[in-house]
Amino acid sequence: MNIQQDLQVEDLPLQRFWELSAQKIQLIRSDYDTSQGSPVFTEDGVYTTRGWTEWTQGFQFGSEIIQFDATGQTEYLEMGREATVTRMAPHITHIGVHDHGFNNVSTYGALWRLCREGRIDASEWEQSFYRLALKSTGAVQASRWTPIADGGGFIHSFNGPHSLFVDTVRTLRALALSHRLGHVLYGEHDEPISLLGRLIRHARATATYNIYYGEGRDSYDLRGRTAHEAVFNVTDGQFRCPNSQQGFSPFTTWTRGLAWAMCGYPEQLEFLDMLDDDELEPYGGRQQVESMMRKAALATCDFYLEHSSLDGIPYWDTGAPDLHKLGDYRDMPADPYNDVEPVDSSAAAIGAQGLLRLGHYLQSRGEQEKGSRYWQAGLSVARTLLEEPYLSTDESHQGLLLHSVYHRPNGWDYIPEGQSIPCGESSMWGDYHLRELALYLSRMTGDRPYYTFFSNTRQ
Repeated sequence: MNIQQDLQVEDLPLQRFWELSAQKIQLIRSDYDTSQGSPVFTEDGVYTTRGWTEWTQGFQFGSEIIQFDATGQTEYLEMGREATVTRMAPHITHIGVHDHGFNNVSTYGALWRLCREGRIDASEWEQSFYRLALKSTGAVQASRWTPIADGGGFIHSFNGPHSLFVDTVRTLRALALSHRLGHVLYGEHDEPISLLGRLIRHARATATYNIYYGEGRDSYDLRGRTAHEAVFNVTDGQFRCPNSQQGFSPFTTWTRGLAWAMCGYPEQLEFLDMLDDDELEPYGGRQQVESMMRKAALATCDFYLEHSSLDGIPYWDTGAPDLHKLGDYRDMPADPYNDVEPVDSSAAAIGAQGLLRLGHYLQSRGEQEKGSRYWQAGLSVARTLLEEPYLSTDESHQGLLLHSVYHRPNGWDYIPEGQSIPCGESSMWGDYHLRELALYLSRMTGDRPYYTFFSNTRQ
């Protein structure tokens, strides 16, 4: 992709973005029928649902909290706060999903963070409510545990105990906050189970089995490539094979899965900075843990830069069967209206934040040249997303980020009349992560605290 070396945060149209974001939030609030369930993606510009798991509701209400965070408009704070208190409790104790970091950190976690930063007035009882929710959600997610033969383990996906999804590395935020709040999971016979330990072991399993490093693991071992799912024999804990649920194949890279890893590892590296060395000793020590996460972050971000289009937008899978018909798509801007394979702008929104965080992390350690490459790449992707044809400016369209794809193999995505592939539609996770990306960038201007999910202030 083309990295714009002179681009600065101040060059991005963030004020216009927040104005459009507010209009979309109001449109969903006024027109979406909540009795359907959580809004998932749009069809002909109108949000609809998909009965798989309710993993997007936190993104809906979290978007309202982000809107307040960025603009100070208190009406959006009250929307998000009221919805969190009245609607999100079932997600805290949902034992059937691996998505706690998506639903609950985006809502309870955002409100707790704003309390910590002194941005909102909240009584001690209200703050205790958020803390209890975060302690609980991290423990519930961590309880979905599968031990494996190498002595580690992972938080298994909703597919079952055999299934390790690359997505889940971004939902480790739930375990991180629960640990940060001093919580411990208790198992049989009152056995204490460290949430930090499970976070690190899951991150290590994902880095080992879902991410490739060009080290000869199999015939398709390209550095930075990711497998959506790693499958294990739960009887003996042995790894069996890669797999893919939403990508084209186990041996190609579903780019939203890639993006989850790109974003998840750098923000966990930031989180490690909040921990004392002795907390990391039982898991190999700081150097070993940071090295594992850094290796995964660098590999996935480099793969993204090599395999995205010239303007930083990826197609939905780098091995999509008809992608070759576009020629060398990496040497031209992405075409969301092509007639063979869809792009996935939501992967770009998630991945851009990962590029920025990795760049910032490296620069904070004195690696200026290396860090600048990722930082400028993240800004370049953000610039593309914050303009048409990706930014939705149609006031009747409920989505904010256009050209998002949900589940191409299942055929769930809406194909407009006159088109042969999905395009022109939005997803709740894409809209949320574009807002989170814009919030991250907005916090880099003026005298604002650096945006993290865990709050930079210590307990």
